[in-house]
Parts: sequence; structure tokens; C-alpha cells
Amino acid sequence: MSRIVAIDYGRKRTGIAVSDPMQLIANGLTTVPTRDLLTFIGEYLAKEPVEKIIVGLPKQMNNEMSENMKYIEPFVRSLKKRFPDMPVEYVDERFTSVLAHRTMLEAGLKKKDRQNKALVDEISATIILQTYLESNRLY
Repeated sequence: MSRIVAIDYGRKRTGIAVSDPMQLIANGLTTVPTRDLLTFIGEYLAKEPVEKIIVGLPKQMNNEMSENMKYIEPFVRSLKKRFPDMPVEYVDERFTSVLAHRTMLEAGLKKKDRQNKALVDEISATIILQTYLESNRLY
């Protein structure tokens, strides 16, 4: 089997997570400057078999799209244009930042480490991917 990549897109930096080849567990991969994101994805796809890319869908509590969608849509169009054979799906990303902070707190990270926004983005991408994996698991 091949991996699934998840993206927590941000204007400055983007968190990236990847599944194991059996698509059971999400792992944080890295955080990259958003300006380098398409290059990073291209390099990763050249090294690893990837089945699809999951992108966090920024929704508000009333189920409407958040303002960040105006940045994500052009990125997804560029992603599909550059990698036309790669399926791209959205997954609701509400609460991922809150869950990421809670995860860091429960893991016992020091306050300075919990303020590391790059780590928050990577953990958020991991939560997005794990949510996707669990909702699509065939038992």
C-alpha cells in the first residue's frame, strides 16, 4: 500500500503529516514554509508512494467556510495542476489547533515548546490525517 499525506495549510508555514504504508497511523512529518510547499510535496512524491493528499478544510462553527479558504483554494488548484493524477480531498479541520495544544499539554511539553507554532501546525496536520484515517477505515 501507499501513504496518505495531510496538509494543514497556513499562509506562512504549513504542517505536514503522513500515514504509515498500511494507512493505520498518522505521523507528523514536518513543517515547511508555505512558499516552498509545492516543491516539498514534489520531492516527497518522488521518494515515497502516495495514494492521496488530504487538505484541512477551514470551517467556522456555523459550518461556513472561514476566511482562510481564499488562500487554500488557489493552493489546491496549483496542487491539482502540478500533480493531476494525485487525488486531493478536504477534511474538516475545526478544533485541530485546540486539540494540538491539548495534546502538547498532555504530553508534558514545556510552555516554551507549546508556543512553537511550527510544532502546533505539524500536530494539527497529524490530527487531520488521523481523523481521515479513522473515518475511512474498513474494519
